[in-house]
Amino acid sequence: MAYLKTREVAAIAIGAALWGVLNSLFSPIVFRLTGLPILCDLIGFTILTLAAWWIRKLGSLTAIGIIATAINFAINPQAIIFLGFTAASIVYDAISRLAGYEYAFKKPRTTMAIAVAVSTLSAAVAGSIIGAFFMPGQALVGWGGVAGWAGLHSVGGLIGGTLGGVLVNMLVSRKAVAFYEANSH
Repeated sequence: MAYLKTREVAAIAIGAALWGVLNSLFSPIVFRLTGLPILCDLIGFTILTLAAWWIRKLGSLTAIGIIATAINFAINPQAIIFLGFTAASIVYDAISRLAGYEYAFKKPRTTMAIAVAVSTLSAAVAGSIIGAFFMPGQALVGWGGVAGWAGLHSVGGLIGGTLGGVLVNMLVSRKAVAFYEANSH
């Protein structure tokens, strides 16, 4: 018996493709316009939250992060900062597993709290890695160094986790999964 079902593999592929392509195309534009690294976090952690709810298997979010990284490098080979998000997807995967999928997605308030907390923490990890290893010193000075950069990414993670939690709760309240599962046989 396979660990991942066909639908779960499809969800990983779709999530990774969305994250990799949307991040590669739009995040650099928003960063150049605002100087804020928020859109990359918003996209990534919204997708990871939805995937954690949908798939609920250890390793799936890590796979999304690795595939999204490959897509990102294929489109923007110079964007090595995305490796911070690869690490963040591993952190998100591990923490969501530790929190327990059934507990995390049992009630709307719990879903929101866990989605926001895990996304914010994972984004801080991404920001810390990006700030420490990939940002030139001059770029960090105005933002409070690595800690400031991690904080900026945390804001994006908070927004992405909030959006992901809202989407999960909307899908659950509309019984989208029950309808899908009932009509897919």
